[in-house]
Amino acid sequence: MDVSVTLWVLTIVGLAALIAVDFLIGRKPHEVSLKEAGVWTIVWIVLAALFGLGLLVFGGGEPSGEFFAGFITEKSLSVDNLFVFVLIMAKFSVPSKYQQRVLLVGVLIALLLRAAFIAAGAAILASFAWVFYLFGAFLIWTAWKLIQEARADHEDEEFEENKLLKAVERRFGVADRYHGTKLWIRQNGKRVMTPMLVVMLAIGTTDVLFALDSIPAIFGLTQDPYIVFTANAFALMGLRQLYFLIGGLLRKLVHLSYGLSVILGFIGVKLVLHALHESGVHVPEISIPVSLGVICGVLIVTTITSLMASRKQENAAAAEAEAGTGNGEADRNSVDV
Repeated sequence: MDVSVTLWVLTIVGLAALIAVDFLIGRKPHEVSLKEAGVWTIVWIVLAALFGLGLLVFGGGEPSGEFFAGFITEKSLSVDNLFVFVLIMAKFSVPSKYQQRVLLVGVLIALLLRAAFIAAGAAILASFAWVFYLFGAFLIWTAWKLIQEARADHEDEEFEENKLLKAVERRFGVADRYHGTKLWIRQNGKRVMTPMLVVMLAIGTTDVLFALDSIPAIFGLTQDPYIVFTANAFALMGLRQLYFLIGGLLRKLVHLSYGLSVILGFIGVKLVLHALHESGVHVPEISIPVSLGVICGVLIVTTITSLMASRKQENAAAAEAEAGTGNGEADRNSVDV
């Protein structure tokens, strides 16, 4: 898709305006209600759908299909980020009324870092076609790693600060408590960071690890930097509201890692086939409609089986608790006798 500099500028300005509106509406610290989170989640999904339809009208079916496939893939992969966001919020004991501000700035940092990743990835792929093999192999390996992690027990998992964050904390120092939404304060005559700034940096920099999976994945669906960037932007900017909307549902998506591993493995195979095709080997290539169907199908099946498994676990736990209560009453009755 041939994208002019003017269109790039208009797109970035438009996204910046939407982000500014979102920021102004939530500028006053408050606890986000389910209604507010639901409304804004729908708004960002509708905006993404309208953008995809705009690509269909002005660019044709192929870029539109690539955008929707990329957006759905990035959205599903970003849901996995929410598990880590929950751990970060707990690690830094972020008050509920400040979580919205933390996520907004943290996601903005993540978007800027991803933009740099996308630019670098596009330049590398344009110069070295063999990188498709590397991306494909990496995604297949990541899919296997996700399966292994899903089988492991992570009930006691805690967030560990990365080396960059620890270095920043040592360099500038951190206040011992939150000071509203302030990012810097003076403490004992020295300018230090507040925990608010630290947790924002934690969310933004931690997303880089997820970008290592998601950026190669979307390049497996499209090599158009404009579509890659916009799909990432729409997926990330709706992530904050999704955090508050499905926070309680996250633990019920017990099969999410398996679903994501299938998607990453599928895209990895697609990348390898594309690389072979580019090398002159006659192999079938997976079309965007097929990719979109597989991605949506896997997510639907994963969600249904996750909810079924969670309900089964809840029923078993309830039955076990009821049996324990019954045994306790029986023991008390025997003592009374």
